[in-house]
Amino acid sequence: MNIDNLWNSIHQEDGLSRTLGMEFISTPEDDTLKARMAVDDRNKQPFGFLSGGASLALAENLAGVGSMALCPGKMALGINVHGNHVKAMPYGGTVTAYGRLIHKGHTLHVWSIDIKNSAGELISSVQVTNYVITPQEK
Repeated sequence: MNIDNLWNSIHQEDGLSRTLGMEFISTPEDDTLKARMAVDDRNKQPFGFLSGGASLALAENLAGVGSMALCPGKMALGINVHGNHVKAMPYGGTVTAYGRLIHKGHTLHVWSIDIKNSAGELISSVQVTNYVITPQEK
């Protein structure tokens, strides 16, 4: 999915992705996408590992960008985020989130996001449901 133009246009307004150090990456398939995030002081928990909340934020932001790329001119609002953290990710490493669209309805999109370390080991498995709406004019 080509998200470069979309990401560049919303990046100026998106504080959380920038704050946590997320980088979104285009993929060749229309129903997949990915993002990467280094584990550093911006997103670690006190014990020196990637925060579970930062993992969920990465997944929700990735799914939101994906839904907006599929539906130009619409807004994607995460209405459900569910994740399982299965392996700790230590400080200094990088995780990559791989997203796959599993349902595309008129107003609901469901994404499956796997977050892996550089060795390809699963760190977190997350499901995100987005509510897709037309923005109201100001």
